[in-house]
Amino acid sequence: MALAFDEFGRPFILLRQQEEKSRLRGLDAQKANVSAGKAVARILRTSLGPKGMDKMLQSPDANDGATILEQMDVDNQIAKLMVELSRSQDYEIGDGTTGVVVMAGSLLEQAEKLLERGIHPIRIAEGYEMASRIAVEHLERIAQKFEFGLNDLEPLVQTCMTTLNSKMVNRCKRRLAEIAVKAVLAVADLERKDVNLDLIKVEGKVGGRLEDTELIYGITVDKDMSHPQMPKRIENAKIAILTCPFEPPKPKTKHKVDIDTVEKFQTLRQQEQKYFDDMVQKCKDVGATLVICQWGFDDEANHLLMHRNLPAVRWVGGVELELIAIATGGRIVPRFQELTPEKLGKAGLVREKSFGTTQDRMLYIEHCANSRAVTIFIRGGNKMMIEETKRSIHDALCVARNLIRNNSIVYGGGAAEIACSIAVDAAADRYPGVEQYAIRAFADALDAIPMALAENSGLQPIETLSAVKNQQIRENNPNCGIDCNDVGTNDMREQNVFETLIGKQQQILLATQVVKMILKIDDVISPSEY
Repeated sequence: MALAFDEFGRPFILLRQQEEKSRLRGLDAQKANVSAGKAVARILRTSLGPKGMDKMLQSPDANDGATILEQMDVDNQIAKLMVELSRSQDYEIGDGTTGVVVMAGSLLEQAEKLLERGIHPIRIAEGYEMASRIAVEHLERIAQKFEFGLNDLEPLVQTCMTTLNSKMVNRCKRRLAEIAVKAVLAVADLERKDVNLDLIKVEGKVGGRLEDTELIYGITVDKDMSHPQMPKRIENAKIAILTCPFEPPKPKTKHKVDIDTVEKFQTLRQQEQKYFDDMVQKCKDVGATLVICQWGFDDEANHLLMHRNLPAVRWVGGVELELIAIATGGRIVPRFQELTPEKLGKAGLVREKSFGTTQDRMLYIEHCANSRAVTIFIRGGNKMMIEETKRSIHDALCVARNLIRNNSIVYGGGAAEIACSIAVDAAADRYPGVEQYAIRAFADALDAIPMALAENSGLQPIETLSAVKNQQIRENNPNCGIDCNDVGTNDMREQNVFETLIGKQQQILLATQVVKMILKIDDVISPSEY
């Protein structure tokens, strides 16, 4: 076997006597699958925790586990399962994407040792299933209810700060956590314990500092007024939201119109002007003070709108139109004939704002009739920073949403995993069969997260883990974790480092399910063999 590099500097492996290689089946295939899964986990392991390293891909660099895996070019089918695992965690919970892959990789590592000892993969999978149930039940027992109210947001902010600790944006974690919490509470239905994250729009623009990120109780549109002389500030705006263009109807036939005299041209021009006139007059008649249109309009219509003192915005995207309609309580109008005063949206203030030296302009629609649509507007020095901040904010929003759905928490810094590891190890004695080996292996695998945290923080991993585990058993305190930030205490309650219960449970369950799936695969067939 030899290592070579292609023209892009990417390494690949040359296998000698490749044509003599036979297909892997049975135990050999399972071991190869385990190796592929471990390889993916090994890549992510070093990026876990607040002191985790970043990865530079051949596209913008990233720190978030889900992002790294999404942008990696993965060909192996088992490695693709690990990518799907990370994506599932991101979709369901929004946080813990790196941890779930590291956990799965550790379970596969332990499974490899058991396969070497001759234990059947199905028995390992069953043992893992039992152990995951024990761990999830133990998490329920050590979880604590987490009380917060509209007047006391500090607990929610602290939880979001824990999430942002391990991101690139951790220097502004306090400000971003507060923005995320306020945004979630603005759109939350606290009675039903439900949050519609679609109502939170996350926008970013290069320029300014990360500290300039702001929460807008309304909508921002990356557009400006269609004419530079239109007013830049409209109070108590009544907005007509149109999906019909400001232009004369086009003939729906393939015939052409011949104009052979000046009179005919004048007639056509007057007719067109009358169309524009009627359209603008219709908007004025229903009481609109601002027109937002999905399509464009030509210079003549633009001049007429300005002349008739009707500000307008053109080329606004469909998704933005929907958000504007939700926020302002307006209706999207497909035809001018259907425009009525009841269909107008209402906003307390519409203003155009320009930024920095480039004088980029954006439209702010604020103090809307339905204030349950908000925008987080991110500033940053470059595009990569904006994208990373968007991902970090998404994680913080998901954590706040999860706490509103279920306000139970467990302590972070590896404390929950160490407590589960102790509980699973103790429970293994109750199972007399071969499964107890797999249950003990599961307990060892749970130690991978605190071990990786200690390693990434520059601590002695085995020594640190042993000391914390011993402290948990001695003091019967499940809140002891790894002191990554070197604060001087292992008690995560004092450090205010905690995670949502459902996030941690989902991590263990998802990792177990994927590992069971990988262990049950004993042959990988190519599509040509079907």
